Amino acid sequence: METGEGADGPGGPGLCCASFNQDTTSLAVGTKTGYRLFSVTSVDKLDCVYESAETPDVYIVERLFSSSLVVVVSQATPRRMNVYHFKKGTEICNYSYSNNILSVRLNRQRLVVCLEESIYIHNIKDMKLLKTLLNTPHNPSGLCALSITHSNSYLAYPGSATIGEIIVYDANNLNTVTMIPAHDSPLAAITFNASGTKLASASERGTVIRVFTVPEGHRLLEFRRGMKRYVSISSLSFSLDAQFLCASSNTETVHIFKLEQPGNSGEESSPTWSAYMGKMISAASSYLPAQVSDMMNQDRAFATVRLNVSGQRNVCALATIQKLPRLLVASSDGQLYVYNLDPHEGGECVLVKKHRLFGPDEEQEVSEESETTVPAQTCPSYAATVAIPTAMPSPATLTGYSEDGGAKKGEVIPEHEFAAGPVCLDDENEFPPINWCRDGTGSGKGRRT
Repeated sequence: METGEGADGPGGPGLCCASFNQDTTSLAVGTKTGYRLFSVTSVDKLDCVYESAETPDVYIVERLFSSSLVVVVSQATPRRMNVYHFKKGTEICNYSYSNNILSVRLNRQRLVVCLEESIYIHNIKDMKLLKTLLNTPHNPSGLCALSITHSNSYLAYPGSATIGEIIVYDANNLNTVTMIPAHDSPLAAITFNASGTKLASASERGTVIRVFTVPEGHRLLEFRRGMKRYVSISSLSFSLDAQFLCASSNTETVHIFKLEQPGNSGEESSPTWSAYMGKMISAASSYLPAQVSDMMNQDRAFATVRLNVSGQRNVCALATIQKLPRLLVASSDGQLYVYNLDPHEGGECVLVKKHRLFGPDEEQEVSEESETTVPAQTCPSYAATVAIPTAMPSPATLTGYSEDGGAKKGEVIPEHEFAAGPVCLDDENEFPPINWCRDGTGSGKGRRT
């Protein structure tokens, strides 16, 4: 979500962007003075794990899972991407590109940088540039998606500037997998599920959301968000178990859809009146015009959320927090809203907590009768963060890494020293996967022009 100058809709004072990490355990926000990283593993507390005021006007900030690796792009230098080890307070490397950076996506194997008409794919272990996709269709919003799993490291981006075609690209093997004719109008949002086996998309009209199989590209499900008006879909996100899909837009409503495939709901063993009517409608739809038939076969929202305001950009995500399913909405008004989701009944989600993302820190607990505000803990400085005693693993347990977080004097750590498969970075105490300094000085600064 980009809410700063040049972004759609009014932004909150000081808030430029917001993004959840790959497993929705962390929220990163960019502000006019720097950026903040929050832990979102608790409903009642929003812990600020790091705050930087060194880079102003941050409009892209992405964290790799719960590791110390964070990617930052500032409006002051929009063509340069900086990669930081925020626990150490050091820059790992930086890259410069031929045009403004519009979006960055990363998983444990790849880091993808999207420009308006080109895409750069890096190996995240050493930041080596593996592939440049030139002359991609005009993509002014930098729309792209990267699956978070290393085994299915798929990249999706628009295949046309005029219709909703999706190119699915294998970022591991560096080849095009398929082209999906998803919509009649240009794309507005795309996202993968956690396993990289499903891809959801919405067009600029914002009325229909479709789910496709990956890599085959077959249409799996179709949901209707609304009929009365076109909207701008700003965010799509699967739950980690791929049972739910949420969509937010420039309206006051966030929709949550339940991914139930036909034949999996037990209707054959215990038929109900609704199941019987569903079969009748399905049978009748084959005799109706295609547009009417498609509309009758589209599922509606399983659950909804009514925000207090409309017209503001936001990003939504589904997470399991304290063993319960929650909907998280980070809005450009500088608030993080936490809702309870009933996974069985759906309906209207209940707002249980509201947190401020910048300015005077405060937490707001919401009840049906009143709202109470309690003081929140202030964000610790970097010095205070590293001074907190933690059970740091010994260097011997971090395969392929030395105590200083990488190879010295620009040397590349031999590939056999890495564990089989990708480096695990679920523990924020572990080092990020950068082990090569491009300029050979060992200072952690690398540049590409």
